[in-house]
Amino acid sequence: MRNLARTVDPRGAACESQAMAVSIDHLREVALLRGLKESDLVSLAGDLAERRVAAGEPIVGEGTGGVAFFLILDGETSVSVAGEEVATLKRGDYVGELALLDPEGPRSATVTAKTDVVLAAMSAWQFRPFVLAHSDVAWMLLQRLARRLREAQAPVSA
Repeated sequence: MRNLARTVDPRGAACESQAMAVSIDHLREVALLRGLKESDLVSLAGDLAERRVAAGEPIVGEGTGGVAFFLILDGETSVSVAGEEVATLKRGDYVGELALLDPEGPRSATVTAKTDVVLAAMSAWQFRPFVLAHSDVAWMLLQRLARRLREAQAPVSA
């Protein structure tokens, strides 16, 4: 039986956090982590907290401060900016890196659970040392940021 604790996150949304480590099998499905050695995955799995968010509930809110980075282990989310959906994220995707890379800036989007979602949460104080210790992860984060910048600068086509 899982050891679940009902908590309230900083936005006031109810969620469940699992005290046990995150499954290594789930972490293997996250593209960002594919370059990690097995020993690194084992260590990371023990450091992450599993979090469950019900369909319709927010995961992060646009304009708020960032205190965590999330790996999507199961389910589907909606990413919206200024109330308009701009993307869908699912198993293997991640969210929250921008707010942790630039902690003085607010979150750039709202991410809401479209279905029940299972996340692996990494705190802000775990994120920086993890990225610094894993250059492949840092490089993939940079590539994603470059893609996002190009997409943001692309002309809007009718």
